[in-house]
Amino acid sequence: MKFDWRKDLKTIISIAFAAVLMALNIKSFVRAGDLFPGGANGLTLLIQRIILMFTGYEPPFSIINFALNAVPVYIGFRYIGKKFTVYSIFMILLASTLTDILPGFDITQDTLLISIFGGIINGVAISICLLSGATSGGTDFISIYLSEKKNFDAFNIILAFNALILIAAGALFGWDKALYSIIFQYASTIVIRTLYLKFQQSTLFIVTTKPTEVCGIIYDLCRHGATVMDGEGSFEHSQKKVVYSVIARSDSRKVIKGIKEADPGAFINVMRTEKLSGYFYVHKEE
Repeated sequence: MKFDWRKDLKTIISIAFAAVLMALNIKSFVRAGDLFPGGANGLTLLIQRIILMFTGYEPPFSIINFALNAVPVYIGFRYIGKKFTVYSIFMILLASTLTDILPGFDITQDTLLISIFGGIINGVAISICLLSGATSGGTDFISIYLSEKKNFDAFNIILAFNALILIAAGALFGWDKALYSIIFQYASTIVIRTLYLKFQQSTLFIVTTKPTEVCGIIYDLCRHGATVMDGEGSFEHSQKKVVYSVIARSDSRKVIKGIKEADPGAFINVMRTEKLSGYFYVHKEE
């Protein structure tokens, strides 16, 4: 693992902020609404509630959360990246410990508001982690592993796991809380998909007279290739080249800017890519 103290210090501060945000969200929103946020945190809260219901004792959040993250952490070390996993362990340890020791604040008793804004805050905290090169643990490790291996946005796979949590929670503690938890998880997912674009792709169709320069820019900026096709303008009947390429959505802005600098007259059509089949380069986590 290579370290750059300035970059790593910035990363650690970002992750620490995300951990505080997540812990406060659990204590002030999730617990106030008796919600189940999904993933390892949601399963941890469900186990806590079940043990409390049958024994009258509520075990620490951190102990259960550490145990549930053991296998995902192994997957991270083995298949994703050591530095990424170390940062993720820091996030898991800090967020779990803070959840046990930080006080909660009653911001509102309206369960709908708790579900919406709690989900938004949860999505922001997870996005900060992902953008910093870490994760909040649990199913995030698994979804990132599948995204890198299968070249598609695998965060939707988490929904199946979360559905099991909600079914168990609804059966044990009331379906109203499970239904509100769906709103929480939906709001969180929307925020993550908006802020974190690494495993989402965009298809570019670029009509240009400088195909060599355009292809070079695409490769230099994001290490993706392109296909060049012949084209003809229907109005002027001028000969053009059509450059076709699929890139990560997170790279779209800088690639478009580079293309426009190389060929100000280029016509660029950007479309969202739903699914890919075949090799697609994804930057590996450290």
